[in-house]
Amino acid sequence: MVQLLIWFSVYTGIFLLGMFMMKAGFYTLSGHRLKRWLLRFTDTPWQGFLTGTVTTALMQSSSAVMVITVGLVSTGYLTFRQSIGIILGSNIGSTITTEIMTLHVGDNAIPLLFVGAILVFFGRYRLAYSIGMIMVGLASLFFAMNGFSQLAKPLAAYPIIDEWLKKTNNSPLAGIMIGIIFTAIIHSSAAMIGIAMGFLNEHLLTLPAGIAILLGANIGTCITGLLASIGSAYEAKLTAYTHLWFNVIGVIIFYFFIDPLAFVAGKLSNSPDVQLAHVSVLFNVICSLAALPFVRWIEAAILFFHGRRF
Repeated sequence: MVQLLIWFSVYTGIFLLGMFMMKAGFYTLSGHRLKRWLLRFTDTPWQGFLTGTVTTALMQSSSAVMVITVGLVSTGYLTFRQSIGIILGSNIGSTITTEIMTLHVGDNAIPLLFVGAILVFFGRYRLAYSIGMIMVGLASLFFAMNGFSQLAKPLAAYPIIDEWLKKTNNSPLAGIMIGIIFTAIIHSSAAMIGIAMGFLNEHLLTLPAGIAILLGANIGTCITGLLASIGSAYEAKLTAYTHLWFNVIGVIIFYFFIDPLAFVAGKLSNSPDVQLAHVSVLFNVICSLAALPFVRWIEAAILFFHGRRF
């Protein structure tokens, strides 16, 4: 059991390292243009929405975009209202990562890692270095995803894990809580979803249970923005709280539609991990597009509930 948990921790570390390298590669490639885009193309909620979507897709991390946004709001470069559009877009941009994770490259990850490492260590230009970092990061994600799948059945043989799986399969609320807690600890909703995909592929988790974990991960990822807002200006705190409330309300609403979501996802693909990735897209797209026309009302509601507390 201890050995399996060590390997599980190793694969989680490889996954997080891969995410970091991809993020670093994309950021090096774009330089400070991401911040300039956030400052320049956020005059309207729709512009902020599109900019948040694109920058998150490039950064491969909604948490990173949230930290940048909170910092820009804190320094007065962005207003609280502008940040709401970015939040809505970042939730959609983050689904690109879950779709990438479902690619089954098999042994092709080895040459991807090899070529990427050569570009990182021997590339003379920033473009080559950035592409190398992205390739190594992708290869790391694929290795970690394969590792999660290989460890799923051996881990499920132990009573404590088997009991956890049974509770998660029988109770969506338990799945949501697991998603919240684990994501808050490792600061990566993608890693939590990747682990759930590993158990799904081995048919140890049902799709509704995987969806519940995914919903919880969407709340757990808000912890990074909340931590970034500590000690920040008034509007920066409001931005972090908006991200939290938006995801919490979205999860509460979709909690009652977990089974219909699972049914729709089953029609879209036969692969469990792809089904979960598609659910992530559906959840975030529906929530963000539904909220986008009401940015002013969202701003007013946040100010009403939190405006006098700081």
